Amino acid sequence: MVFKRLLGSLGVGGPTVDTVLDPRPALPGGTLDGQVHLRGGTADFDIEHITLELVARVEAEHGEGESEGVVAFERFTVGGGFRLAAGEERSVPFGVVLPWETPVTELYGQPLGVVLGVRTELSVAGAKDKGDLDPLTIGPLPVQEAVLEAFGQLGFGFRSADLEYGHIGGTGQRLPFYQEIELTPAPQYAHRMNEIEVTFLAGPAGVEVVLEADKRGGLFSDGHDALTHVTVGHHDTLDWNAEVEGWVRRLIEHRASYGGGHGHDAYHGQHVPQAHWNRSGPGVGTAVAAGAAGLAVGVAGGLVAAEVVDEVGDFFEGDDEEGEDED
Repeated sequence: MVFKRLLGSLGVGGPTVDTVLDPRPALPGGTLDGQVHLRGGTADFDIEHITLELVARVEAEHGEGESEGVVAFERFTVGGGFRLAAGEERSVPFGVVLPWETPVTELYGQPLGVVLGVRTELSVAGAKDKGDLDPLTIGPLPVQEAVLEAFGQLGFGFRSADLEYGHIGGTGQRLPFYQEIELTPAPQYAHRMNEIEVTFLAGPAGVEVVLEADKRGGLFSDGHDALTHVTVGHHDTLDWNAEVEGWVRRLIEHRASYGGGHGHDAYHGQHVPQAHWNRSGPGVGTAVAAGAAGLAVGVAGGLVAAEVVDEVGDFFEGDDEEGEDED
């Protein structure tokens, strides 16, 4: 990116800002590194604060319909307290720790269609302006990748992923939204369910995995949603294919109807003991990504990485303008 964003509140001649993130995908609960590049304007300016804001495109359900909007879910002050001389160029490095529940945006290098951004805000001489916005790429934690890889190995396919505004009852969720990864059923379960939704709620001690199946109705019964909830440690070493298959079987055998899905507090929880987690061989992930049933195939409902990158700025800027009075 180039220095192309003027501080609108200061007009022509104000400083410009360009935030450059580490190109490697960050991880939930991990460190996001980068630099904020500043270039002075036609006069000296006092830079009071440099703030990074994490934002996400989130869906919210309203009765029978739904809408989309932008939610800010974390803020970091990474610099400030200095004078930027006219024409001066200065870089401010930063390393900030991401929330554990930061959504995953890609799997095996393939975008999932979830849009996150890092918005840079400058506070200059009492005026504030959102001067730069960059797409944020988040890869899965090892245990998240292991679970999704197991689903792929069992024959489940990727359908879509999105962020839903709200709280999953009975969990330790901290962010105001959660991620749903929708999978098509494996052939052996196609007659039992329409789809399965996977939600990861990571924390320092491990990852809560919430599974929801939209179950098919039988000849004398209506279809309904079924839920199950398990907790795995970051360093667990398990036969993930067998473990995930057990979760799915318990899920489809559970006959209680919850009606409202994730909004309910009732879960059949199981804690999987912690042990040492060993990363699977490099060929497994490649096979899943390349296979017709792999979760990395057909991602984002037709979106590709370039489209996500090209559109993220316009999307967030449009929502900023609409919601300016809410700040």
